[in-house]
Amino acid sequence: MKVTAVDQLHLEALDGVLICAGTEDMGSEVLAPIMRHAKSKELFSGKIGETYMTTIFHEGHCLEVGLVGIGTPDTFNITKLRKGLSEGFKALKNKKVATIGVDLKAIEGGFPVDKRLVRLLSSLWDMANYEFNAYKTDAKPSTVESVALFGLEMDEVAFNEGILMGDANVFSRTLTNMPANIMTPAKLAELAEARCLDAGVEVEILDEQAIEALGMHAYMAVAKASANPPRLIVMRYRGNTDSEEVLAYVGKGLTYDSGGLSIKPTASMINMKDDMGGASAVISAISTIAKLGLKINVTAIVAACENMISGTSYKPGDIISSMGGKSIYIGNTDAEGRLTLVDAVTYAIEHEKATKVIDIATLTGAALHCLGNDAAPVISNNDDLYNLVEKAFTKVDEKVWRMPIFDEYKALVKHDQADLTNSAGSPGTITAGIFIGEFVKDVPWVHIDIAGTAYREKAEGVYSKGGTGSGALPLVMLAKKMAK
Repeated sequence: MKVTAVDQLHLEALDGVLICAGTEDMGSEVLAPIMRHAKSKELFSGKIGETYMTTIFHEGHCLEVGLVGIGTPDTFNITKLRKGLSEGFKALKNKKVATIGVDLKAIEGGFPVDKRLVRLLSSLWDMANYEFNAYKTDAKPSTVESVALFGLEMDEVAFNEGILMGDANVFSRTLTNMPANIMTPAKLAELAEARCLDAGVEVEILDEQAIEALGMHAYMAVAKASANPPRLIVMRYRGNTDSEEVLAYVGKGLTYDSGGLSIKPTASMINMKDDMGGASAVISAISTIAKLGLKINVTAIVAACENMISGTSYKPGDIISSMGGKSIYIGNTDAEGRLTLVDAVTYAIEHEKATKVIDIATLTGAALHCLGNDAAPVISNNDDLYNLVEKAFTKVDEKVWRMPIFDEYKALVKHDQADLTNSAGSPGTITAGIFIGEFVKDVPWVHIDIAGTAYREKAEGVYSKGGTGSGALPLVMLAKKMAK
């Protein structure tokens, strides 16, 4: 699907049109009667995010028309605008249109128009168009061939960045949505390599023998029960050879999580293909950072594996070692993601010389209880880095909220038989993050738990049911903000 910015909308060449309208502004001359009619019947008022759909006969052909409310400059909200535009787009798509024009002219008068808005507007169409139906034998491709945006001065760089970001989000969602019988650690490594090499990112893939040789014992404790062997995926982008600074992105890569011997109930296992949402985010992010040519050095690391059950499973009550040298008491084999992450974080610091570390993971069910599906809880040892992360999330219309690290919480991850326990109890989102923090030494670090934001049970706004691509675009924006 092609997305462009145009100087004029030619309605006779379109199948569908979306018109932004405020509570006062009646918009285009040709379509003003529709808005007057909708307002007079109280079918549409122009409030932010509101939509109204109809069909008219124009210049010899039927034209599907959608009105999208933008409210007033005081009530304008980018999240609601994106949702309204996305819902309007999906309604037109359901009517089998091929060419869509989007009249944004009403936003010009007193509304905040900046690069952020341009990026979000150019990225949302691929995101709203996305459906995961590759395994349906009767699946039909989207009829939408093009979307033309009119009425706003579009910063060309920001517009093109948005196009790349839309593609990054869709790729991340696809990785997350692929079923676990197909998306094995080896398959994830294969797809990551293809994506990254195409973008000019160096890729190194280590097998189980190489992982063992590195002393990644915590990672291998989780991986060893599966018939599908683990793969450590290391992706390196060097956009600033004048600097020794390296930003490391570490993504949780559990391509399937049964819970191990602490097995999950069936209902909780169904969507465990999404336990590599952090991996899909960092793979998409680093490949997009490379496509943008940002002047920054980034290494992305995924310790990919499955948490399964066999005679070689690790067990509750075991004490295992780690690449970082700390011993770990296993209180629950379903607290496996943090075990893979601590070895991946140690690898990033010791072997990749990371000077800043961001880890992102579908780590705890408790994250959902903390903030629901709309925001990711975060903990950090560095105020400056956290503030950059928060701003990066805001730039792409995603949300985070910082959680506290009190000494009382730090004490919970200690154990009387080992250095640490992988199951420290409530508050589970915080103690899981603190556990990872035990391995970052004094390196500035941010931990992002996307367990609540990585997957949606129903389609809404720019998102379809399934993986959301949570975190991928903020990681791109973070690198952009930090680039020299």
